Amino acid sequence: MIMPADRLTTLEIRAAEQERTIEELSEQIAEQWKTIERMQKKLDALTERFLTLEEATRPEIPVTRPPHW
Repeated sequence: MIMPADRLTTLEIRAAEQERTIEELSEQIAEQWKTIERMQKKLDALTERFLTLEEATRPEIPVTRPPHW
C-alpha cells in the first residue's frame, strides 16, 4: 500500500513534470508564432510586389470613340 508521504511525493513529481512540459510547449508555440509572423511579412511583401508588377505589365487600353459616333 502507498503511504501518504509517497503519494504526495508522486503527485509533486507529476506536477513538476507537467509544469516542465507546459513550459516547453509554450516556448515552442512562441517560436512558431515568430515564424508565422516572419512568413506573413514575406507574404505581404510578395503580394505587394506581385500587384505592382501586374499593374506595370497591364496593357494600356486606348480610349477610342465607338463606330457610331
